[in-house]
Amino acid sequence: MPTANLLDRIEINPKVLAGKPIIKGTRLSVQFIVGLLGQGITMEEILQEYYRLTKEDILACLVFASKTLESNAFYPLQKVA
Repeated sequence: MPTANLLDRIEINPKVLAGKPIIKGTRLSVQFIVGLLGQGITMEEILQEYYRLTKEDILACLVFASKTLESNAFYPLQKVA
């Protein structure tokens, strides 16, 4: 599926989760899904737990995160003791 079509699965609505990017039709944020993947949870495990999601929804989160990283300034993260 082309990247542009995947991005159609993500929406930003100030009335949902304080405007965080979410998967359309859900209250699941891009940040949440990418965080799960970062913790080592597999796409298959996410799809089992959130049965309304599709593989394309998860790929859309990754594409959105990638596109966001392309266009922003970066600052070092603070290490927490």
